[in-house]
Amino acid sequence: MHKPEVAAVERGPTTSRGVATRQRILDAACDLMFERGAAAVTLDEILAATGTSKSQLYHYFADRSDLIRAVVARQGERVLDLQRQALGDVDGWEALARWRDFVVGIVEGLGGRGGCPVGSLADEMADLDEQARIEAASVFERWQALLAGTLRAMVAAGQLHTEADVDGLALATLASLQGGLLLAKTTRTTVPVEAALDAAIAHLRAFAVEPERLPRSNRRATVTKP
Repeated sequence: MHKPEVAAVERGPTTSRGVATRQRILDAACDLMFERGAAAVTLDEILAATGTSKSQLYHYFADRSDLIRAVVARQGERVLDLQRQALGDVDGWEALARWRDFVVGIVEGLGGRGGCPVGSLADEMADLDEQARIEAASVFERWQALLAGTLRAMVAAGQLHTEADVDGLALATLASLQGGLLLAKTTRTTVPVEAALDAAIAHLRAFAVEPERLPRSNRRATVTKP
């Protein structure tokens, strides 16, 4: 005998005020968990930071685990929005260097604290919450796709060889960055991120298209005085 299906409870806000309240709770949870980790933050601290009640919180989130999953997704949105802005116009080596400096600048502004907002949560939750792990993996897949899109633009601009494995290079670049962010979180300096990104870009340059030499007739002649 089949059990009747139970309709899922709709927890999404239905009014603009509800949207704002849910977003306030979620953003506060993101900030607190970024600073201290998901395990160290209590629901009472989130409520105190937002001036909301438990009934409001449980109206939008089924439980603590549901909130943490939403935090992973929201942190992913924040990170990817920043990365889209920084990578959107990258089609050459100088622009790629500016992206590198942009990332280092973010880490410097935070004093090396926190690591990657998504990576730190993934490290903490991947073995404890399968849905949170899947959400984090989705963020990293989209981040890799952004990097791959940038590298494809560089191929189209004649900066990278057409046979370059842009997906593999994007994954290697992202993996290098994540390692640098973890070490920066530990050392409280930007040095690991700088080293990681410099190494990643050096690896990318192994696939660079070298400018063709000018024909001899176009080279500037050396003029000697009589």
